[in-house]
Amino acid sequence: MLAWVMAHEGATVEEVCSRFGYTPKTLIDDLDLVFVCGLPGYGPGELMVAYVDGDEVIIEMADYFSSAPSLTSDQALRLLTAGLTAASISEPTPALASALLKLQTALFPDGQETLAMNMAEPPTFRDLLSDAVASSSVVRIKYLSVSKGEVSNRPVEPFSVFSESGQWYLNAFCRLASDRRSFRIDRIESAEVMEERFESPTELPPNRVGYVPSEDDITVQIILSPPAFWVAEYYPVDVITRTSEHLTINFSSSGASLIVNLLLRLGANAVLVGSPSIGTRLEKKRSEILQRYR
Repeated sequence: MLAWVMAHEGATVEEVCSRFGYTPKTLIDDLDLVFVCGLPGYGPGELMVAYVDGDEVIIEMADYFSSAPSLTSDQALRLLTAGLTAASISEPTPALASALLKLQTALFPDGQETLAMNMAEPPTFRDLLSDAVASSSVVRIKYLSVSKGEVSNRPVEPFSVFSESGQWYLNAFCRLASDRRSFRIDRIESAEVMEERFESPTELPPNRVGYVPSEDDITVQIILSPPAFWVAEYYPVDVITRTSEHLTINFSSSGASLIVNLLLRLGANAVLVGSPSIGTRLEKKRSEILQRYR
């Protein structure tokens, strides 16, 4: 987007949004991010300038985006592999298909079939859910919750189907939870498209994988040692206190099993504060594990 805007002086918000699939809000959000990016040093003279003036998109002090980067063969191969992977997941856009053809021709001028990416077969209900997304149809799914170890029937309003870290997910509003949820499609045991239609929101929630807290959560306080600080980055936690030696967090989960398993995994690098019921379950689990080795 940056290179195109610089090459088309006077480009309007409407033109940029149409070409790159932006909404005005997401365009402004990206320009605000660009505004604080630049070359090492990151002083006023090294940062890019990006903003909207009236209806015109302005990008300045970003000349290093005005021409294509010079890639090493290793970088080009990594880029081509990533592009082919994206193209194998769904029908590539004309721009992506054209870019991949040019890159592959440059890397392998003697043959176009030198490199191919074959992804694993998609899960059973991916296409059915994709069709439901397109038609804004409510879907009733039977879903296995790993954190609770339970199977539940849930009517959901599907927003999108996406792939992340080698897994396929459904991004949807769950009527059972009355909130947005991400469902791993390979954990859906059955899916039925209903006749009922729903109205999709103007701005769809982002495709993301992770736990979404709710009012019914179990919340515990945990003191982490440095080797376990990664928990605060990986999970949605509330940080209470932070020092170089300890990190105190409030950790929430829809079930006790996830908390107990996490504490077992962390071992001596995590201390549970209070929560006697969780502590009892933790000690019982530890005893069961020890019995297996005796």
